Amino acid sequence: MYHLRLYMTKLYAVNGGALFLNIGCMIIVSLLEGLGIYMLVPMLAAIGIFGGHGGIPFLSGGFDLFLSNIPKSWLLPGMLLLFALLLIGQALLQRYQSILNSRIQQRFMRSLRIDVYTSFMKAQWTFYLRQRKSDFSHVMTTELARVSQGTNLLLQLATAVIFTLIQIALAFWLSPSLTGLVFLCGLGLFVVFRRSIQNAKQLGDRTTELSQIYFAGITDHMNGMKDIKSNLLEAANIDWFRSLTQRMEDNTTQFVRQNATTQFFHRTAAAVFVACIMFVSLQWLHVSPEKLIVLILIFSRLWPRFALIQASLEYIMSMLSAFESVTKVQQECEAFSDPSLNALTTFETRVSSDLSATHESASTTASARQPLYLRTGIECSGLDYRYEGTAELALHQINLFIPARGMTAIVGKSGAGKSTMVDVLMGFLRPTQGQIKMDGHVLDDELLPQWRQSFGYVSQDPFLFHATVRENLKLADADASEQQLWEALHFAAADGFVAKLPEGLDTVIGDRGIRLSGGERQRLVLARAVLHRPPVLILDEATSALDGEHEADIQAALERMKGQMTLIVIAHRLSTIRHADQIVVLEQGEIIQQGNYRQLVQEERGAFSQLLSYQSSVIATP
Repeated sequence: MYHLRLYMTKLYAVNGGALFLNIGCMIIVSLLEGLGIYMLVPMLAAIGIFGGHGGIPFLSGGFDLFLSNIPKSWLLPGMLLLFALLLIGQALLQRYQSILNSRIQQRFMRSLRIDVYTSFMKAQWTFYLRQRKSDFSHVMTTELARVSQGTNLLLQLATAVIFTLIQIALAFWLSPSLTGLVFLCGLGLFVVFRRSIQNAKQLGDRTTELSQIYFAGITDHMNGMKDIKSNLLEAANIDWFRSLTQRMEDNTTQFVRQNATTQFFHRTAAAVFVACIMFVSLQWLHVSPEKLIVLILIFSRLWPRFALIQASLEYIMSMLSAFESVTKVQQECEAFSDPSLNALTTFETRVSSDLSATHESASTTASARQPLYLRTGIECSGLDYRYEGTAELALHQINLFIPARGMTAIVGKSGAGKSTMVDVLMGFLRPTQGQIKMDGHVLDDELLPQWRQSFGYVSQDPFLFHATVRENLKLADADASEQQLWEALHFAAADGFVAKLPEGLDTVIGDRGIRLSGGERQRLVLARAVLHRPPVLILDEATSALDGEHEADIQAALERMKGQMTLIVIAHRLSTIRHADQIVVLEQGEIIQQGNYRQLVQEERGAFSQLLSYQSSVIATP
């Protein structure tokens, strides 16, 4: 019930008065439908089927007197015209209500999507280290779609409940005893089938679980397709997929079977009760025919609403698990909310199918936070970091000064803490102990947004969007000219292969840049970073996929950058850092050596010399 209350609270908070307007429309539509049923009696009387109105409330007394003053030749046309006007008015109001329902639903879903996505954006990097990316995509697509469907059903349920209450009131006005009997029977069916609502909730939970497994599995298989094919794992994955889809089919079929069963019993009960009402009314209660036909019309429309309410409740309880899933991941994000981003005001970005336009607006927002330009450098004092759930420190007592506009290289074996060191420097990870200073200013929550704006980052696994080369580059600078784009490409030794692409800068490079080689992707991402012109540029083994010729070009580019920006290079190939101002050697999270290339090479028993010797022997081995 907690999540249901939370859902209703948010729905009201987003739509406010529109919900009350919608309820008002529901009431008027239901009243018009009831009046339409009432109008059947005077129409039948005007035709001559009934002699009068048999003491029907509202139609007897003053209404009879009013009708007696109307010429008989006008009576039937007048009744038919009034009946038609009632139906047309009801149809117009239903049209308006349908549009209003859609607005309420879409406004709520838009707000929910923005809230969830904003929570993702504001979460700390540590949150993403413990989650699967597919879970986020699953929430943003499948689960939100189920919530949207459930919202539509909730609005239908509200309409059905209001219609039912008004029709019961009209029927109770005609015959309290019969209406009370029907109402008790309908209530009895809800009690009998209350277990089905609980089962619907359990099936909804199962749907969420299976959908999450499905989404995660498909994502993993698509990302690992090359490994799957190279290891001949196609058959095993097809078997896994067949088994999972069978469970999904069984779960959905079970829910539909349960819902169809309750609908069957409701319709069966409706047929039995209508027959019993007619028998009791005529044989025992001696209800007049005109009153009986109105009651039968009301009950024939009323009883399917009982079935609709039951079905809607089952579907809504099934949907509630999706809302719980959305709420859960949102609360987890908020628990890991980045303090430096909490001050950001919520803004609305016009949605565009053009990728560059979308990121242009985001870039404009980011540019409002001016980067920091280092004058002296970055100082790490007594820096420790421990990943959550681990006993050992990933970084221990890091004392390091990185001079501004110089080149600092960080090397070491795999698992030495190089990437962790970079994540801490960029502010993605907050130190367990110690502090970072920029030009003497301590890195805190207030300074962090500007600090992150100061970085350009090129990873070993470069990320590119399924877009053109131009659009990928303009993520760094939406206003960059054609000449600036080519200068950045030339700087990163990428202009040659881009010029040979079928459409040059306007060539679509595929998902994650799959149409390019690894080296081409790295050079393109490096060009994007250069175009951004960051005060600090970090290269995280960014030359690992380059051949010797292009590695030399990148080395020359790095030499040109020295003195213009601060360079931090994580290097696997030690030859790429020969001209670094200082080299920092990490081992098990600690700095064990520090100096320039010549100094470290002269320490023959040092870790750097061992790394260099091992690398040279590997290269020399035929």
